[in-house]
Amino acid sequence: MPIWLKALLPVLLAMIVLLLPVPQGLDPHAWRFFAIFIAVIAGLILEPLPGAVVGLSAVVLVAIAAPWLLFSPAQLAAPNFNSAGTAFRWAVAGFGNATVWLIFSAFMFAAGYEKTQFGKRLALLLVKKMGKNTLTLGYAISFADLLLAPFTPSNTARSGGTIFPIISNLPALYGSKPNDPSARLIGSYLMWVAIAATCVTSSMFLSALAPNLLATALVKSQIDISISWGTWALAFLPVGVILLLLTPLLAYWFYPPTIKSNAEVPRWAAAELTKLGPMQLKEWLLVSFVCLALVLWIFAAKYIEPALAALLVICLMLYTKVLDWSDITGNKAAWNTLVWFATLVTLAGGLSDVGFIRWLGVLGGQWLGDVSPVTATLVLVMAFYLLHYLFASSTAHTTALLPVTLAIGAAIPGMNLLIFSLLLVTSLGLMGILTPYGTGPSPIYFGSGYLPAHDYWRLGTLFGLFYLAILLCIGYPWLLMLF
Repeated sequence: MPIWLKALLPVLLAMIVLLLPVPQGLDPHAWRFFAIFIAVIAGLILEPLPGAVVGLSAVVLVAIAAPWLLFSPAQLAAPNFNSAGTAFRWAVAGFGNATVWLIFSAFMFAAGYEKTQFGKRLALLLVKKMGKNTLTLGYAISFADLLLAPFTPSNTARSGGTIFPIISNLPALYGSKPNDPSARLIGSYLMWVAIAATCVTSSMFLSALAPNLLATALVKSQIDISISWGTWALAFLPVGVILLLLTPLLAYWFYPPTIKSNAEVPRWAAAELTKLGPMQLKEWLLVSFVCLALVLWIFAAKYIEPALAALLVICLMLYTKVLDWSDITGNKAAWNTLVWFATLVTLAGGLSDVGFIRWLGVLGGQWLGDVSPVTATLVLVMAFYLLHYLFASSTAHTTALLPVTLAIGAAIPGMNLLIFSLLLVTSLGLMGILTPYGTGPSPIYFGSGYLPAHDYWRLGTLFGLFYLAILLCIGYPWLLMLF
């Protein structure tokens, strides 16, 4: 699709919405705000410009046109109401959101893993210890991802940037070539296990996927429920353990490799570890700092805001030269994500500010008024999950559908909103397995030449439905026991 058409379609979509009659019960300014919001979602999907530019442009537009888009006539008529000043404070509010800074800090942790090469060392150690046969090698890949996940909010950096470069060297040891029938010897199995495992680990921890953190911010702003790092981990624990243990085995059954033993792999990993040499001081410091962050996130959240704890650890890394200031200022991905998510949090919060979410919740509650809370939970979670087929970005999916789904759930009498919101947010990583574009590292593995399109779609549907079934059949009862 030409770039001009990608840029034009969101604008046309906004104009179409603006020309439609304002729904009954909704203020005109809220409908106009929704038109801008829906154009932003289209822009995030089509990407005529980077997502951060799309979000920032929308926030600036809404702030400039605040009397028509953001404020009601009653607000504008209030004595001493400063439209311009209030609009500016609204526009920059996302940059003061603690979750946005936690996302930024976690990118710095990932930079520490990369700079010290500790992430690479960790993955190679597991491959060396567990790489003697193909099945245990699959588990080594999964466990390597698991160990990196709590401190790497970008699964693209974690899996695509750390795991993939290592395992891409393994198939050639056995003559398994991309875009060739020999791919099925071992390469196809390894690539599928890697992408499937990172989708599981992305749901296991609040800090394992950037949209997870965005989702908790939206839950807090929409229904005033706080989800801590420890609550998230505990809520997903049985589902995560089961899926992580079963994923390499299921891949072994449904996408079996021809080569079952891998005597060369441990030797190759040992040689790579020799090149790295012994653990350096900066690696030990990094390990101690990330453990400190984990302890503070789990046990000290009442005394120190998790984002502030993360910033403290960044300061320690800077003082000890684990990272240099140039590593902070030069991390384009982190700053891009900061702007992107800050603007998305602001825009999604704006839907609530103008009353659109409240109106939609009432409407959804009327549609599902006679449905039991359990049935409504299952239907809404399944719909939220399967609609990911329409999205090439977990962030766009979260921004577009989570506030709407939460609003509908909140309007249903008897709905346990904590359980409902936990099921929704912990599904974000899992749903990435559905398509070759479902999550950040998906195109990397799809483009490796080891996963043909028909295999990827077939396995994505199979594993995606299995992951959803375990979430609902194991995770839902577990949450009912906890909460």
